[in-house]
Amino acid sequence: MRSLGEIIAKHRKKMGLSQVDISKMLGTYGVNITNKAVSTWEKDAAEPSSSVLLLLCKILNITDIYGDRYGENPDNPLSSLNEEGKAKALEYIELLKKSGMYEPVQATIIPFRRSIRLFDIPASAGTGSFLDSDDFTMLEVGEEVPAEADFGIRISGDSMEPQFINGQIVWIHQQDTLTDGEIGIFYLDGDAYCKKLKDDTDGLFLVSLNKKYDPIPIKAETNFKVFGKVVG
Repeated sequence: MRSLGEIIAKHRKKMGLSQVDISKMLGTYGVNITNKAVSTWEKDAAEPSSSVLLLLCKILNITDIYGDRYGENPDNPLSSLNEEGKAKALEYIELLKKSGMYEPVQATIIPFRRSIRLFDIPASAGTGSFLDSDDFTMLEVGEEVPAEADFGIRISGDSMEPQFINGQIVWIHQQDTLTDGEIGIFYLDGDAYCKKLKDDTDGLFLVSLNKKYDPIPIKAETNFKVFGKVVG
């Protein structure tokens, strides 16, 4: 069994480096030690920390510290071969590399795609059963659509400008309730709306972002329901 000092010294000399060189190279990794410290390691008067030992392995190209310290590495497939056998195995490995047939292949990430319903508000208005309507198109979408979206709506009109414009698709998470200030899709007395909900001491209102439109009050006698929250 070789000591760590013997291993460090062997690989340093093999690379033609001095102890001063090792000190400077460690310094580039933020490890400030003197060449005297390197000397104490090689004399086995002290040992480098585990993190410094890993840096030494990188600097000195020590790829099998187990084999260097304890002899043959049992995980090394060449360990049971003599020198001639190892040479032939390495030659064959080089031939495999040069053939280009066995190069590592990086995994290809396939974008996740899914189908989602796209409703049209004007076509669905007046039904009273918006989400049960057959008046929709199935779209295949990817990461451009929020994962929490359950369906889409194509906006009609300018009441939600400047955030949403006529013809724009908004994506909706289906839910039955919204809180004050949230934008959603609502059913009110036979019509479907994309509006912001206002819920305060003055009552419940559907509010347009375009200031030229007045808030729509939601009265106790109205037929009102929430279809979902705008999420994108």
